[in-house]
Parts: sequence; structure tokens; C-alpha cells
Amino acid sequence: MNLLRKLLFPFAILYGFITSIRNFLFDKGILKSTSFDLPVIAVGNLSVGGTGKTPQIEYLIRLLSDKYKVATLSRGYKRKSEGFVLANDNSNAEILGDEPFQFHQKFPNVMVAVDANRTNGIQQLLTKDEKPEIILLDDAYQHRKVKAGFYILLTSYGDLYADDFMLPTGNLRESRNGAERANIVVVTKCPKILTEEEQTKIRLKLKLNAVQQVFFTFIDYDMVIFGKNEKIAVNEIKSESKLLLAGIAKPKPFFDYLKNESDECLTFPDHHHFSDADLDSILRKANGRKIITTEKDYVRLKDSELVDQLYYLPIKSSFINHQQDFDATILEYVKENLEP
Repeated sequence: MNLLRKLLFPFAILYGFITSIRNFLFDKGILKSTSFDLPVIAVGNLSVGGTGKTPQIEYLIRLLSDKYKVATLSRGYKRKSEGFVLANDNSNAEILGDEPFQFHQKFPNVMVAVDANRTNGIQQLLTKDEKPEIILLDDAYQHRKVKAGFYILLTSYGDLYADDFMLPTGNLRESRNGAERANIVVVTKCPKILTEEEQTKIRLKLKLNAVQQVFFTFIDYDMVIFGKNEKIAVNEIKSESKLLLAGIAKPKPFFDYLKNESDECLTFPDHHHFSDADLDSILRKANGRKIITTEKDYVRLKDSELVDQLYYLPIKSSFINHQQDFDATILEYVKENLEP
């Protein structure tokens, strides 16, 4: 923790007090939460920054969309549109935001919508002729105006909320006590091998109650990168000189997975909108080499002048163990809460 963050500790106490009062008012019903007569699953975190929400939402889509009509509802961070937008064939990352557009491209059988007002977003989805049976709320753990039926809280292995502090001293959006709302806690971005003993230590550190389940996942990288007209095995591309490009919260694992000594790594802010000057600079630095980026960045860049050199590496969330227990818990909640 740097000195400036330590000096801002009094503001962290004040921010924590304000968010605690807000949560208390929602818990007591003084501030209104709206619930809905269908399964609503909220995925989010207590901290700012990347905890792997996108691969977690995609995991749930794969689990549920073959059996049920699924919709995702996101805020659409940094999009250039306003209000409720339902994805269609004319949508792009500027209209939807990068992550919702990624969902739309990968899962054409799923309704993808954005609305900063999640209550209105759900109400709008339920007016559609092909209304969803399940709604997945992306990054909505603090959106207390909607009372979801099921909460999945994500926390990164290397940055557990139990070890963190409130903003601006730390990265927590709300007190650690907010974890009490979670039905399931998923510790993300773990090493692929994590012993049962280590898992038990983390469970104890998180201080959850007896009915809350904890699962452990890791980021699983694809063995192939994909471009406009071709795909290439990762083991072939690793030794080639290339430009690695990322505009995500925590890009180091992505870089580490692909880079060699001759590679150059370019980092941009999370959800960055690439300007013409950015694109020109990237092309100069690439100097004819392949440009490999994240899937989230690719949806913003695939229609740019980079496209002939541009590739992306897909990722997914994989469970270290007890995947069947996770699946069964989600499917049981959905089955119990579907309208007869």
C-alpha cells in the first residue's frame, strides 16, 4: 500500500460508513429493492478491478442456455448509448460496451441487454415476446435496487477481499460484511493446483457462514489464437516476435502466458476507447508483426485498421474441483424459482 493511500485512510472510514448506512437502509426495507418472479442471478465483487466476472457470466451462459431462455443485463460500462438497449444485428461495442458485445457475439441464442437502471432493464426484458426465463446480472452486487434471487460473489486469489480495505485506501467498494449477501463465493484466478489444505485456509479467512458455499477457479487459456481469417496454435506463436496488447484491469497473466524475450507489451486502461492516434502508434510499434490481444479488447478493435494483423486469445473459467456441486446448486435454484 503506497503512502498516499495510507494518508487517505480517514476518507476510507467515511466511505465505509456511508456504504454501510446505505446497505442498512436496504436491508431494513427503508430503501426499496424490487424482486421479480423469475430466477435472477447477480454476479459481482466487493472490490474494483478485474476479478473475472466476464468468464464467470460466460460459464453460467454455457450451463443454462441449452435448457432455458437466458438474458444477460449489464450496465454497459463506457458505452456511447444511453438507457435500455437490447442487442441486435446492428449492435457494436460502442453501443453495448465491450463485455456485453462479447456476450452477443459468442452466444447468439442469448438476449443481451444493457441498462444502468437494472430495475428498468429487467422490466423491459420481460415485455419482449420471447421474454427470458433467467436473467444474469453482470457486475450488480452493489446494485441493491434489484433484489436478486441468487448472489455469486467473486474475489481474486491474489487479492482477497478479506485482506483489502475500503476505497481510497484499498480497493473495496463496500465493507467486507457485504459478503454476507452471497449465496456462493468464487475465489477466482487461483493457481491450477491448490491443495485442499490451502482451500480450507482461504475459507477460514473469508469468515463465511455455514450455508455459504465456496468454490475455487482458475483462468484457463485457449490453446489457439484467432484472427479474422485464421487460427494459430499458441505453442507455434509463443516463439514468434509479436506485439501483445491489453486494455484490461490486470493484464499480467495474459502477457505472461504468451510473451517471449523479443515481444513488446502494450497496456491501456480497462475498457479503453482506442483513438486514431492509438491505432497509428500500435501499428508503428507492431512494425508488421502479429498483434495479439484479449478477447474483450478484440471486440473493440476488430473493425479497425489493425484487423489484418490482429488476433485474440480466448479464456474461460475452470473449476479446480467440485464443479458438479456448483452446477447442481445453480440448477437447483433455477428449477425451484421458475414459474410453473
